[in-house]
Amino acid sequence: MKSLSLCCLLGLLFLSPKTHAADLDDLMPVRGLCIAAPRPDNVDNFVAFIDQQLAPRHVNTLILRVDYNYQFETHPELRDSDALSRADVKKLVQVCRKDGIKLIPQINLLGHQSFRTHMGKLLSVYPEFDETPWVKLPKEYKWPNPDKLYCKSYCPLNPKVHEVLFPVIDELCDVFEADAFHAGMDEVFYLGEDQCPRCGGRDRAELFADEVRRIHDHLKVKNRRLWIWGDRLIDGKTTGLGEWEASYRTTARAIDLIPKDVMICDWHYERPDPTAVYFAMKGFDVVTCPWRSADPAVQQTDDMIRWRKTTSKVMQPHFQGMLQTVWESAETFLQEASSAKPNPTNSWNCLQAVFNEVGKKSTAP
Repeated sequence: MKSLSLCCLLGLLFLSPKTHAADLDDLMPVRGLCIAAPRPDNVDNFVAFIDQQLAPRHVNTLILRVDYNYQFETHPELRDSDALSRADVKKLVQVCRKDGIKLIPQINLLGHQSFRTHMGKLLSVYPEFDETPWVKLPKEYKWPNPDKLYCKSYCPLNPKVHEVLFPVIDELCDVFEADAFHAGMDEVFYLGEDQCPRCGGRDRAELFADEVRRIHDHLKVKNRRLWIWGDRLIDGKTTGLGEWEASYRTTARAIDLIPKDVMICDWHYERPDPTAVYFAMKGFDVVTCPWRSADPAVQQTDDMIRWRKTTSKVMQPHFQGMLQTVWESAETFLQEASSAKPNPTNSWNCLQAVFNEVGKKSTAP
């Protein structure tokens, strides 16, 4: 890792020794980062980044999007070709334990089983799990397209799919020593398709809710908490948020059908839409998730802090904090973090803006 840039050092000043963990936990219980897991040859650099840059900012939650980037023993056929070893993961576990950071692994479930022209690992190995086998991946991807293909989904009613997924989830949670698991479940465009012999004609909200409950109940047996993205629980037409940040596929009613102890990750990247209030009013714990635009992210941070102070005593605990998202590789993100030329529109700049704002609020008289 290169030495911290002047911009980084100035950012760290806001989280001074006067900032006590207990005060921060009251101000904002979850101060997190969600990022793809590093590749094996970058684990040591990532460990140093956690220790040198996340811990001083009082980041206390790290979600690693692992998917099949691990050397699974339960289903070795699902391993990526360049996957993390157990020893690699334990390095991450050790530094997070030392720095008081909650480490949560993620596997994208239900949706995001393909991307553009490439099939994901699960459906590559088990094509029979595909919700839409008649939709073929194109040689050149374009949106929009006649098949309304964004990403493939697995069929949640396939009788074998959870026999594969649950052992993999358990193994990943075990090696990460995690008491929570992030299941993704965002941007699901294929669900309850008429041509699916199992899902066709079924209520999509019930299908989505049933899959959430199934995963939730499995995790609950070992006292693990389920985290998911919240977009499929918002009506995209009523709110005007559209079919990406919310749902056009009638899944929004699932919000009243899933367990209330699911943690909701509410993402909005260009505007500070206050949908976290909606989730809190429904009785869910919620974190707000920015990406690369610092101005709305700072507003979202201020909103979260204000809601924790000014809403009813019942609702205040539901506003749990901020989760910075990163949608480039871990390797690219670390390069951004070590660059001497700040970029005003990337995840690293946004992360600094969020945690600088948290630091200012925590030290304000």
